[in-house]
Amino acid sequence: MAHDWFTLEELSRQLGRDLREIEKLVNRGRIPGHKRGGVWTFQATEVTQWLEQEMRTFSDPELSAIEESQASPELNPEIPVTSLMKIETVQVPLDGRTRRSILEGLVEVAGRTYQIWEPATVLKAVLEREELMSTAFDSGVAIPHPRQTLTDAIGDSVVAFGRTTSPIPFGAANNSLTDMFFLVICRDARTHLHVLARLGRMLQQPGFIDQLREAPDSQSAYQVICETEARVG
Repeated sequence: MAHDWFTLEELSRQLGRDLREIEKLVNRGRIPGHKRGGVWTFQATEVTQWLEQEMRTFSDPELSAIEESQASPELNPEIPVTSLMKIETVQVPLDGRTRRSILEGLVEVAGRTYQIWEPATVLKAVLEREELMSTAFDSGVAIPHPRQTLTDAIGDSVVAFGRTTSPIPFGAANNSLTDMFFLVICRDARTHLHVLARLGRMLQQPGFIDQLREAPDSQSAYQVICETEARVG
């Protein structure tokens, strides 16, 4: 999201949703907003953080609308997730038995691209985001990412994936364990939201999670991710 603040009309366009629907959600307190002189305004960072949590409940059409409204020039629109991945940024199995060790491993895997310039800064930001609220889904998948973009700590945006041999507690709402992790490190909020929306659509694809969990090695997992995204696109 390029601006710091949005009007109601701008927010509607940013979310790809009907203005009356957005106004209703705002008046019900479902979307964070600020009233100034009787007019609603919306802070971009707050909206991004709200979207990060809400997107996990969105339907495929709603996620597709976010993709369209947040389309990033940095990404291939047909394959926005895998355009930021390489076989080198997939690790199966991923070593680690704690949240911190898992995230350390993922940052190291992402660093194989030589685009993580300050690994300690990236790790700290991702850990702080998890402390604020876990990125784990009830399905055993988590999508760790920083709360804010880290333009000084990275080169190009990157997505990494890892799967542990045994699932670990990662903060899922239903207290289920997590064994699959997509680390998303993007240079700007638009790219970040575009990637999250596409990942959300992929996770809704029948069989994707099971196939990813059964993949015997990094190459197989990467192939499953690529093939699934191609179907979504």
